[in-house]
Amino acid sequence: MGNRKWGILLLGGSHTHLEDYSRGFEADSRCKLIGLADEDEITPRRRTLNDKLATELNVPYLESLSEALNRDDVDMVINCVDPERRARVSIQCVKAGKHLYTDKPLATSIEDAKKMLEAIKQAKVKSQMFSLVRSSLGRRAKEVVESGVLGKLTGLHCELLFAKGNSGTADLAQIRTEKKDPTQFTFIDSKRELFCVGLYPLVLFQLLTGDRFVNVTGTTSNYFFSEHQKNEVEDFSCLMMEMSSGIESTIMVGRTGWNSHPSHGIHQIHLTGTKGSQTIDAYQPRLQIFSNSPVWSAPAVPHPDDPMGFWSSTNKENGVLPKEDWFPVEEGAQSDMSFFIDCLENDSESDVPASVGAHAVEVILKGYESAAEDKTIFL
Repeated sequence: MGNRKWGILLLGGSHTHLEDYSRGFEADSRCKLIGLADEDEITPRRRTLNDKLATELNVPYLESLSEALNRDDVDMVINCVDPERRARVSIQCVKAGKHLYTDKPLATSIEDAKKMLEAIKQAKVKSQMFSLVRSSLGRRAKEVVESGVLGKLTGLHCELLFAKGNSGTADLAQIRTEKKDPTQFTFIDSKRELFCVGLYPLVLFQLLTGDRFVNVTGTTSNYFFSEHQKNEVEDFSCLMMEMSSGIESTIMVGRTGWNSHPSHGIHQIHLTGTKGSQTIDAYQPRLQIFSNSPVWSAPAVPHPDDPMGFWSSTNKENGVLPKEDWFPVEEGAQSDMSFFIDCLENDSESDVPASVGAHAVEVILKGYESAAEDKTIFL
């Protein structure tokens, strides 16, 4: 590209992870934010939130998505539109010849994911889905597996629980009944947490093994939030899976409330091999602080547009302060965003391309089917 920076088109707006991804790419000196766009047929609320982020980032709102995608100065897109229409928009972007950085999940149906993969293959562009493979947990797990100290890997287990939201409001007497074919992923006050959180370890397991899942047994529950219960989406899930090489894997994922953990929640992975096993905790080692500072407390009144604390902007508006009792001791890691720019500059494939994200979507949707029918589902 010579001295020209990578031109980036933003798709989405406030109250999405575009708040963070856009600033991550902007911080890379090789990138330039060109503008923000979305589909024509969006709700007034979504248009207002899109305008809000465009103003904060000081970029123009481009009224026509198709015209924005035809611009010569746009090299790639960050797709953070609503999950239910994300695959459709991604397909439009890659058909225009643009590289794709997408939020997770990249689709909410297996068929949409397949169509998206075919479009990427035909367009011969690069893709990457956001994940936690470059987090402390992901990097350390990869180092242990690649070191060979465990011998041949035989088992994987991950516990990933996010400590956000005002919990304790669910009706525990109300037993969850899962539906086989979920259609709506997001609500203002809740998300499907298996999709939201479970996708992270499913991606990491693929990266650690180079393997794919062949069956899944799942269960979903409501233990913590009335918001999830009201919208008939789970706040806690477990999946048990077998991989094609015979590796057994399990995940326990969900959202457990602000006060359930001194930091962001339980984030750990257990690795088992023929020569031994090892547990990796995102907060070990850590610096633990004791002081006369006021004890951290959750916001007294949840943000009306974001009671779960999903978004950076709403947490700031609601005065949510960072927890300061635990500080992980770790070296700085490369951001997910700069890694993708490296891939573009080196003409190399990402370690989390759309194909990895699509397989995770397949496992999750079959996990819902398993929970609904109380049986193991083969992929």
